[in-house]
Amino acid sequence: MKNKNSNKKTFVFEKKNYVTMTIGLAFITIGFILMSGGGSEDPNVFNPEIYNFRRIKLAPTLVLIGFGIQVYAILLNPNKK
Repeated sequence: MKNKNSNKKTFVFEKKNYVTMTIGLAFITIGFILMSGGGSEDPNVFNPEIYNFRRIKLAPTLVLIGFGIQVYAILLNPNKK
């Protein structure tokens, strides 16, 4: 006789992992959205807006935090109490 539990498929990640991954993905998405823009309408005119705080410091920091959250979500053991 086969054990009924042996045919049950199990997932690698639990709900807690997926929630944490979603939070990390949100950080990454917000960082890339903040990084966009700042271009000039005319390619012959320089726009210094491309070097503001939001695009140089804040957006890359959010992206790196998001990647860190993703690594944490992968390594997170939801069964640990």
